[in-house]
Amino acid sequence: MRRLLHDSGHLLRPAIVLLAGIGLFLVLRGAVIPKNFGQYGHYRPGALADIRKRPISFAGQDTCVMCHDDQAKARAAGKHAHVACEACHGPLAAHANDPGSVVPKLPEVGALCRRCHEKDAAKPKWFPQVATADHSGGALCNTCHQPHNPHL
Repeated sequence: MRRLLHDSGHLLRPAIVLLAGIGLFLVLRGAVIPKNFGQYGHYRPGALADIRKRPISFAGQDTCVMCHDDQAKARAAGKHAHVACEACHGPLAAHANDPGSVVPKLPEVGALCRRCHEKDAAKPKWFPQVATADHSGGALCNTCHQPHNPHL
């Protein structure tokens, strides 16, 4: 029995280290994870209050159309009718609030069009896709297509 206790030291030390590690993990986890996390599944109810504190960054479709009616009409007549302005132009609430001081940059057309229309087997067959390297020979999409109504 005495030998058993003497030889078990090499087992006790790793067990103590393991228990200390688990204890440290639980203490840190309790300090880092909010108390109400998991109350509604994998969701923290306080997240909504945190999100409400952030400034609004998107103006919304109706706001864009109030000043840019001509572009909205061209887009409404074409294949991009259901694509929101800010999907291509980015969040523009600051521009809508102060159009004179916040001038949005035009999107980089090559990368923007490629993001949706580059040929990809995972996309539905009915969706317009092109292999941009073969299709344009390196020219930008807006050389031949109008972005708001690409078939013009």
